[in-house]
Amino acid sequence: MSSIKVAITIDSGTLERVDSLVAKKVYPNRSRAIQSAVAEKLARMERGRLASECAKLDPKFEKALAEEGLGQELDAWPEY
Repeated sequence: MSSIKVAITIDSGTLERVDSLVAKKVYPNRSRAIQSAVAEKLARMERGRLASECAKLDPKFEKALAEEGLGQELDAWPEY
């Protein structure tokens, strides 16, 4: 994946925290630290959207849909 250079404005307290992570060698440089933070935030937002969509589902309907025709299939399964 190619990288594109962007300029950002960041408050001094946050930058100090980023620099602290770089000094502790958690990240090799500021760019990697910020890139990691943005990627993590985007991933969390995606999971949040999935959770909110799942919350819209009707559990009784979904269970009935999953079990539809299951009784017929169980009769065809071999016994062990």
